[in-house]
Amino acid sequence: MELNKQISKQNYYSFLWHAVFLALATNFMDVDTIIPAMIVDAGGSALQLGILTAIMLGGGRFAQLFFAPFLNNQSSKKGYLLGGINARIFALGGMALLFYFSPNINDGFIILSIFTLISLFSFSGAFANINYVDILGKSVLQEKRKSFFSIKQVISSIVVFLSAFLARRVLISYEYPVNYATLFFFSAALLGIASLGFWKIKEITASNFKINGLVKYIKIIIKEIHTNKKLRYYLFLINTQGISIVLMPFLILYAKRIFSAGSQDIGDFLILKVIGGVLTGSILFYYSRKIKYQLMLYTTSIIAMLIPLFILTLSGSVLFPYIFLAGGIVFTIHRIAISGVLLEITSNNNRALYTGLTGAGGILPVIFPFLGGWIITEFGFNLFFILFIAVILMSFYFIYKIDCKK
Repeated sequence: MELNKQISKQNYYSFLWHAVFLALATNFMDVDTIIPAMIVDAGGSALQLGILTAIMLGGGRFAQLFFAPFLNNQSSKKGYLLGGINARIFALGGMALLFYFSPNINDGFIILSIFTLISLFSFSGAFANINYVDILGKSVLQEKRKSFFSIKQVISSIVVFLSAFLARRVLISYEYPVNYATLFFFSAALLGIASLGFWKIKEITASNFKINGLVKYIKIIIKEIHTNKKLRYYLFLINTQGISIVLMPFLILYAKRIFSAGSQDIGDFLILKVIGGVLTGSILFYYSRKIKYQLMLYTTSIIAMLIPLFILTLSGSVLFPYIFLAGGIVFTIHRIAISGVLLEITSNNNRALYTGLTGAGGILPVIFPFLGGWIITEFGFNLFFILFIAVILMSFYFIYKIDCKK
């Protein structure tokens, strides 16, 4: 079966179906606000928050390195995509049950269970993502991809905006731990509905080059990094600008410690983050044919750097909540640009391999939350913010070198 406009259109809307219901679920399991607040409310320390953030935002991607050889050898990946999604649904259902019965469970066991279930959620998401990117790249026409990423962000952001109020309502209407049990129940149910879109996908299979054994896999990785300059710069980019997406969980910790933020405040932060995503996604969709990925990457780094600078210079300002608006802008532009650039530097034959490689290549976003949790515990927030700014500054060079023209 060859890709044509009709198949591409059907797959386009199937992916959008998933995006819409995933967006509905996102606020109930938001990795930047809900989950960090959850671990703090459950008695977790700054270091434990750092570890959990590393698992959520980096550990899963690192696991892609081990998934990639197996998945690269599969010509059809739809079944594996559904398997990964179902594992995520199971993990979210487990979280709902954990918090519902938590009054009768030892605190230490609760923390351990959170780490176990979030790890399953993250690793299965990484497994599913390799298949998602590969199928999207093969089964949607190239000229429709930037449009897809932009309209996906617009629709998703609008849906997320509406669901943010419901998530906020749940947070403030119920006491801990029933509020988190309810949030995770909704997220599991909505993610299940979202997965229905993948059943309608008509996957265009492709014969990838085979990877036989670990030694050959390592040789292929070394060769690809050595021969593909854009891949090298892309790896450096996701290791510098990539830390921008791990900042907000620490801002939640900062808000709880400095401002004694409660459930209502967390709900407000979530809404501000979503507003930033809606506005940004709308602008990028409208100008999708004119705005190049490189400009989007520069904008991401500039705003990401300004957030901690604002906190360092205006600590205690009443404007603090609005940094989550800026955080939503950073998250949205980074996600669209990084996904788009990856599709541009890959082909149908190597996309699964590159997705796994670049996911695993993001080592610093995995290490940085660990380091951040330790620095905050030992030295406070100021040193953490200064280190964050220094790493973001390095990303400008790699954005310049990757020189993505599209």
